[in-house]
Amino acid sequence: MLLSFNRAAFASVMLAGSFAAQAHVPYLQPASFEPIRGGWVSLDAAFADRFFIPEVAFNNSDFSVLTPAGTALKPTLLQYSHTRAVAEHQLTDDGTYRFSTGLRYGAVFHTYELDGERKSSRDSNFVLPQGAKSIAHFQAVTRAETYVTKGAPDHTALKPSGEALEFEFLSHPNDLYTDSTLRVRVLFNGKPLPQQAVNAYFIEAGANDEKITHPLISDAAGIISFQPQKAGTYFLLSRFRTDAPEDAAVPTYSYTYSVVLEVTQ
Repeated sequence: MLLSFNRAAFASVMLAGSFAAQAHVPYLQPASFEPIRGGWVSLDAAFADRFFIPEVAFNNSDFSVLTPAGTALKPTLLQYSHTRAVAEHQLTDDGTYRFSTGLRYGAVFHTYELDGERKSSRDSNFVLPQGAKSIAHFQAVTRAETYVTKGAPDHTALKPSGEALEFEFLSHPNDLYTDSTLRVRVLFNGKPLPQQAVNAYFIEAGANDEKITHPLISDAAGIISFQPQKAGTYFLLSRFRTDAPEDAAVPTYSYTYSVVLEVTQ
């Protein structure tokens, strides 16, 4: 299994640049990383070409909040518009909360070559044309997360789910400073994912071009690390393509995981 991980991870490294340039990125962004009066937190969930200007609402998934006690709850309020989903939740206890969109099983993609020309389709009823060569056939599986702390940070909500692509924070996501090192273990189905590409972006308000601030590759233990140079909002994104489960309707799943963080001075 580890060998197949490495092959898929190598492919994801090679494709990371084209994905970042072409694909809508998913995000779950809190309006504030500290709850406002009454302990309320408001978050936007969307797909976008530019951070954080929503274009398509993050739907067809199971939003959740993991509390400091380790209890999984539904957000107090969840509403959808054309461009974004808005979640609101009241933090009643002190500690760290993990907000998650849950896994979203999205569009099925077909890429093929016909008469020397490469083409693609998202038609659910697609049939490979006669004489065409299939290049890729996969379904997108996406999850976006973020963390918000009321009072002092704790670690219960940092425990990974053990499902699909995700990050395990070895340094606390709500206790990051410009003189600290962010350390994250990249996991797939609960196991470390070595040689996996992770792109870290520093989000600058009004920027016309979102540039990768830190292009990272996980080590043999699946760990990436970097020291943020500026205070502000950071966005981490990783994609991993591998075989789908045997009962899936497609041969391959393309997993995407993202997280929004705040670094303070």
